[in-house]
Formats: sequence, structure tokens, C-alpha cells
Amino acid sequence: MDHAPENKDHISNAALGQGVGYGIVLGLGGAFAIGMIATTYILRRYNRELQTSEMFNTAGRTVKSGLVAAAVVSSWTWAATLLQSTGVCYRYGVSGPFWYASGATVQILLFATLAIELKRRAPNAHTYLEVIKARYGTFAHMVFMVFGLVTNILVSLMLIVGGSATVNALTGMHTIAAIYLLPIGVVAYTLVGGLKATILTDWAHTFILLIIIIVFALTTYASHDVLGSPSAVYDLLVQAAARHPVDGNRDGSYLTMQSREGAIFFVINIVGNFGTVFLDNGYYNKAIAASPVHALPGYIIGGLCWFAIPWLTATTMGLAGLALENNPRFPTYPDRMADADVSAGLVLPYAAVALLGKGGAIATLLIVFMAVTSATSSQLIAVSTICTYDLYRAYFNPQASGKRLIYMSHCVVIGYALFIATFSVGLWYAGISMGYLYVMMGVIISSAVLPATLALIWAGQNKWAAALSPILGLCVSLTAWLVTAKKECNELSVKCTGSNYPMLAGNVAALLSPIVFIAILTAIFGIDKYDWKSMMEIRKGDDHDLAQEAGVDLETVTGGHEETQAEFEAEQAKLLKASKISKITTVVMTLSFLILWPMPMYGSGYIFSKPFFSGWVVIGIIWIFCSFIGVGLFPVFESRGTLARTAKHIYLDLTGKSHPKTIQAQEAILNTPGDQTPPEKAGIKEEIRSS
Repeated sequence: MDHAPENKDHISNAALGQGVGYGIVLGLGGAFAIGMIATTYILRRYNRELQTSEMFNTAGRTVKSGLVAAAVVSSWTWAATLLQSTGVCYRYGVSGPFWYASGATVQILLFATLAIELKRRAPNAHTYLEVIKARYGTFAHMVFMVFGLVTNILVSLMLIVGGSATVNALTGMHTIAAIYLLPIGVVAYTLVGGLKATILTDWAHTFILLIIIIVFALTTYASHDVLGSPSAVYDLLVQAAARHPVDGNRDGSYLTMQSREGAIFFVINIVGNFGTVFLDNGYYNKAIAASPVHALPGYIIGGLCWFAIPWLTATTMGLAGLALENNPRFPTYPDRMADADVSAGLVLPYAAVALLGKGGAIATLLIVFMAVTSATSSQLIAVSTICTYDLYRAYFNPQASGKRLIYMSHCVVIGYALFIATFSVGLWYAGISMGYLYVMMGVIISSAVLPATLALIWAGQNKWAAALSPILGLCVSLTAWLVTAKKECNELSVKCTGSNYPMLAGNVAALLSPIVFIAILTAIFGIDKYDWKSMMEIRKGDDHDLAQEAGVDLETVTGGHEETQAEFEAEQAKLLKASKISKITTVVMTLSFLILWPMPMYGSGYIFSKPFFSGWVVIGIIWIFCSFIGVGLFPVFESRGTLARTAKHIYLDLTGKSHPKTIQAQEAILNTPGDQTPPEKAGIKEEIRSS
């Protein structure tokens, strides 16, 4: 895996001018920031949403399944999702997109079970690290905090490094300028709206992203003058394989699932992505934000809808790149793409330019911008909650007020954005690409996956097994990675350490070695008999100071209600039922994606016929439309009541017929159990109807 020599910017072949780059990054980023700030104001004015520390960091724990699914899809749609998946398609053919999509979908599906267990075991948690501290104490908490923050840093670096490289390639905008300017709009709306603004922006970004992917697919397979049908693409792929057959693929074909290098990438992909889901506090944030009954369907819908994004994007743009690279429209014509450019994620933008000219370049810039900014927002909130609750409140100020907790969250959001941008500049100068970070992340973080998971699902894991197995696993994975690289190439260069076999050794060692260490440490220190009670003692932030300052009763604002014992027991019963359903559902889906669908095709070495390839593409296009319904339209349908009520409140406010405070006060009375007699409530209802 080469890296770009001297990191030359692609100004000479940029399809768009630098002005377009600055316009998208600053203009569109600013527009989203203003839109989300305005939305936060509307929710505050008309929906009784007070920006408490709980609201900022957990969205009031009231988010419904459609928005949870959209947030999961958006958080998991990084720059790498679009750029890396297209690159592996360019390298290995049709197997690459499937290996990428299936190898990264199963984690979201399996995480649904962990999300339910987190809400069941620790209903007041803000991060999964609070759970670790409550169960195992300070040492284990510190160990997992390091692994958690390293996960967030690696993901954030991939987002900014990959996004800035694409902006540079398409517009000629200087990479360092893109690195520092991309996060500005994200920081602005995250500061004002917190996790709720992040989730709403996730939906908007996902909506636009899916429309653009659909346009790319229909252009490639239905209306393009050179391609225009699956049949035409198929013929050009056969010609491409004749010119440069793929080493390790059945008969060198791009049209087979039997790909040796693709299968190696599949394993690396699965292992690395377990780390970036199960250790990224951003996914726990979504679980915590979800209303209890909506966590499971949110993650299941999100995982199934996400699958189509890398699968169809790469099957469309990666294959279009292969089909069109022998055409003068392709930016590198008459040469093939350099391996360094493939690793940098430039297959997608180059294919888009060949497919749609400047329109394709703008569309690519938009989807990469959406992917980078929405996922970066998730990372900002993930890190701010860790630093606020697991560092500041846990060790420096246990009695911190809600106002102080929000202040710390704001400071961390700004500081972390600056840190990541500066770190990204260093990687750019060092020649480390997004592709290198993607395959390397599992080596660094995946040794903490198993002990973190067992902390929520197995009462027998003792504190030493939990705390030491990630450290020992990291030592083993680094050794396996570097020793394999040294034996393969006799050197430890970026190219050699980033190649498939060293990464395979390091990733597998990271994920699996803790099995041995946990067994040994359990044998030495004994099986724990944990009763799960200390997790229940995790407390929410104290936001009474903010409510008093705003002149409202905390019980009446979104997310401020304190559960009664009856409500708590009813919620636990629902979560227990969801836990049982999730375990069966997620295991069946995981086996389908990893074994039942791909393995017969891999083992048989089947080379796609033209009708089979056409069916493959049609299934992908149908799936992406289902994804659009699931995470684009369903959240709007699910929230139709809130949207209608908010629109009505805005109308009454603008026309002077009723002030929001009057309506909110009336609704607060209606929603307060036992304080008013039925005739009084009936009178208030009549008054609201007449207003």
C-alpha cells in the first residue's frame, strides 16, 4: 500500500475550481450550522426543550427508532465508507463492495444487543466507560478510557484525512486549508444543539447522501451514453480483466466473489470494525439517546439500511472507474490510477468526473462533505461526553452542576476539533493516507473489544481479566503486525506495514488473543459473581441550576422527568423482552451476511454471467431505495405528530393568536399526572382547541 510521494496536491487535474471547494466547505458548512442552530431555537421555544447537560449529552433519552437508525447510518457512513469501499472494488472487483459492506454491517447488528443491555443495566449512563468504572473501578476505567479515546482519534483522523484529500483532488483547495475548515460548521452546531442537533443533522445528511447515490446508480446503469446498462458495464469489465487480470481472483476476473486478496481484506475489515463500533462512544451515545422501546429497532433498521450504501456505491463507482479508465474522460487516461491514489480514496471522485463531468465532481464533493461532517459531529459529542463525565465529573468535580458540565462539554468540543485538525496535518506531511489508517486501526484497538463486551453481558469477568487483557492483547497484535511485516519485506516502511498480510496478522491477533488472556486471568483470579447493582447507581447530571435560571420546572422539559418506580419496572420489562429478541435476530442476520450469502459463491468460484450481474445490480438499487424509505422518509413519518404540533405553534406565535409559553404551560398541566381534576383538564383541552 503505497503512500503519495511528497503528498503533492492535485491542483493541476482538479475538475472544479478552488472557489467551489471553499464554497462547499465554508458555505454549505455554514448553512447547515445556521439551520441546526435555528432548529435548536425552534425546539427550545415551541417544544419545551431546555439545553441542560442531560439534553446536550443524551438528547433527553427520547429519540425514536427512525432517527436512531438515521443517526447510526450517518455515524457509520464515514469518508472511508464511500472512498475505501470504492477503492477495494477497483482493486478486487465485485467481491470488494460486498466484503466491505457485510464485514462492517454485522457489527451494527450485533451492537443492537449491547445497546439493549446498556439501557437495561445502566439506565442513567452517559458513556460505556461509566459502566466500566461502576463495575471494575479506577484502573480498568483508565485502561478502557485510553482505548476509547484512541478509537475516537483514529476515526476522526480518517474522516478529516480522507475528506480533505478528496476536496483537494476535486477542487485544488489546499489540503491543509480543507483540514482546518471542514470541522468549523460542525463545531458551531454541535456547541449550540449538542447530541440532538447532531442526530437531526445526521438525518439531513443521510437524506441528501442517499439521493446522490441513487443518481450515480441510475446514471451508470440506466442513462449514461457509454455505460447506461448493466450489460454494457459487464462487457467493459470483461475487457478490463483481459487488459489487467486481478492476481488472486478466479481467472483474473473482476466478476467473481472468489478473490484471495478480497477475502484477506474481508477479515481485516471485520476485525477492525468491531473495534470502531464496540469501542466508539458515539454508538453508545445513540443507544443512550434512544427511547427504550426504540433502541433495538433503531439499530436493526440502521444496520440493514447502511449495508446498501457501501455495497451499491462501490458496485456503481468502483466498477464505473474500471469500465471508464480506458476512456479519455477518465482523469488519469491513458494510465491506470496509481496505487497511492487508490489508497488515498480517489477512485470515487475520479469515476464521478468520468461519469458526470463537473456535476459528478460536485456530487462527490457533497457526499464526502456530508459523510465527513456528520460523522465528525458524532465524534465530537463522543469525546466530549467521555472527557466531561469520565474525567471531569469522575475525578475532578463529582458534584459539578449542569451548567458546569455543559461548559466543560463546550471546551472539549472546541479543543478536540483543533487537536484532530493539527494531528491530520502531521499525518499529511508524513504521507499516511486514509486507507492506511483504516486497515491499521484494528491492530491498535481491537484487543479491548471482547473484555468491553463481556463487561455488559457476563457476570463472571473479574476486574483483572477486564483491565489487563486489552493491554496484553495490544502487545501481541503489535508484535504480530511488525514481525510479519519484517519477514515479508525486510523493512518497516509505510508501504510494507500497510500491506495485507502484516495487517491481517495484527488485526486477528488483536481481536482473538484476549480470549486466551481472559481465560488465564479468570483461572488465576477466579470467576466474578457480579450482581449488576453498581451500574444502577450511575447518576444523571444535576440540572436544577439551569432549570431555575430559565424559570421552568425541570419535570416539564424534555428529558427532565424523573421516573417513578412503576415506570422503571415497565421499562425494564420492555428491555428484557427486546434483549431476548435482539440476540436471536442479530445472530441470524450475522450468519446470513457472513456465511449463507457470500461463502457458497466464494467456494464455488462462480464468475458472474451477464444476467446474474444484472440481477446483482438490480437488488442493490432496490435495496438503496428501501434504505431511503427506512432512514430518509420513515423518521419524518414517525415524528409527524411533533412536526405538525410544532408547525401549529409557530403559526399561532407568528399570527399573535397564542404565545408558546401559554401552550406549553397548558400542555405541562395536561401531562402532569394526578394534580388536576378531569373537569379542569377538559377545560384546558377545550381552551387549546379554541386557540
